[in-house]
Amino acid sequence: MNSLLLPSARRPTERWRPPLDTRALHELLVKVQQWEPFDADALLDDVGELLDDDAPPADMLPELADRLGRHLAQLIHIGAGTGADEDDEQADRLVRRARQLRSAVLPDEYRQAVGHLRRTAWTVNELAERLAFLGCLKAVAA
Repeated sequence: MNSLLLPSARRPTERWRPPLDTRALHELLVKVQQWEPFDADALLDDVGELLDDDAPPADMLPELADRLGRHLAQLIHIGAGTGADEDDEQADRLVRRARQLRSAVLPDEYRQAVGHLRRTAWTVNELAERLAFLGCLKAVAA
């Protein structure tokens, strides 16, 4: 049996380089390690706790503010990452309100703090519902 030998084509190839440098890879690793999956049940529990007829005790307000802030941050990222804030006027309005509430400082006075957290909870709820309606979130049940 005769073997057909093809002339070897020696083409110079570029040396492979990773798509990100060391610094960018480290930043990506930190972000992946800090990532928390979306938890619709926790979001609804926190919203319900604040929108209940009975206001939460004063010592729980900072913790609730922190949790609502994390929910807002996730929803803002989801809204911006999916383009919902650019494609949908209502989503854009809610994302802008969420950013304002996220940057606000929790008032020291109890009633003002509860009012702020209730506005934040309403925004969390409305934004989650809007993103679910737009197909950006799969699991948000009322």
